[in-house]
Amino acid sequence: MSYIGDIIGGIKTLLNGMKVTGAYFFPNIINRKYVITRQYPDEPAIVFERFKGEVVMWHNENNEHRCTGCQACEIACPNGSIEIIWDRVLNPETGKKVKQIDQHIYHLGMCTMCNLCIQACPTNAIMWSTNFHNSTYDRSQLTKVLNRPGSKLMAGVEE
Repeated sequence: MSYIGDIIGGIKTLLNGMKVTGAYFFPNIINRKYVITRQYPDEPAIVFERFKGEVVMWHNENNEHRCTGCQACEIACPNGSIEIIWDRVLNPETGKKVKQIDQHIYHLGMCTMCNLCIQACPTNAIMWSTNFHNSTYDRSQLTKVLNRPGSKLMAGVEE
């Protein structure tokens, strides 16, 4: 009798599992809450706050950023996806030469999303964005310059 009871119990659990699977395959018939597929261009995508899409540099309304060019993010990056091109320029107020970034280059195609660059930045100049529209046919379009043209260092931020 236990042999037949085991078979019946196995069939019950099999049908219960197939009911859950069937809810995913036939959402309109069984239960609407299990719909997980979205028709992307027609329906907006759901992006969570903690999603890491790409590294961006925040600028305020005066086109100022917090990057001092210390290269901590470039040194922390394990595969060289961040590159900072900088030069020393004369500060007219103090008369001393100060470091100024020309380009803060980010190679998204090489990035492993490890978050080491964000953690290494002492001024919180770079952060993650939730942008996921990065598909392209040309790999060179995945190289981005993070600082905007004509941007400068925000007042009060020191190296």
